[in-house]
Amino acid sequence: MQDKVCVTCGRPFAWRKKWEKVWDRVRYCSERCRRNRGGDAEVRDAIRGLLARRRPESSLCPSEVARELSPKRWRALMPVVRAEAARLAERGELRVTQGDREVHALDARGPIRLRHA
Repeated sequence: MQDKVCVTCGRPFAWRKKWEKVWDRVRYCSERCRRNRGGDAEVRDAIRGLLARRRPESSLCPSEVARELSPKRWRALMPVVRAEAARLAERGELRVTQGDREVHALDARGPIRLRHA
């Protein structure tokens, strides 16, 4: 069986025995992604808003977005912020970088930066 890419988070996922009879209809890597299939509009709006307030040559840390949305529980939001950043990057609305190179927000390990497209 061929791996698929989750339509919510953009991560690749592999075939599982429990999906044997319905593999052609599986679109999400987890129950969490299935429930959040439309993405998080509030996070997307926060990313867009913070980037709009920045100069074109500057960048934004995903933790800044999470802290703006939930100052006390910002760490729990980090996977959602990265997933939404990946979506926006796929649409061409922003670039995700690590150092000087462009990366995929969900594949990168360590700190990333969000930049204007």
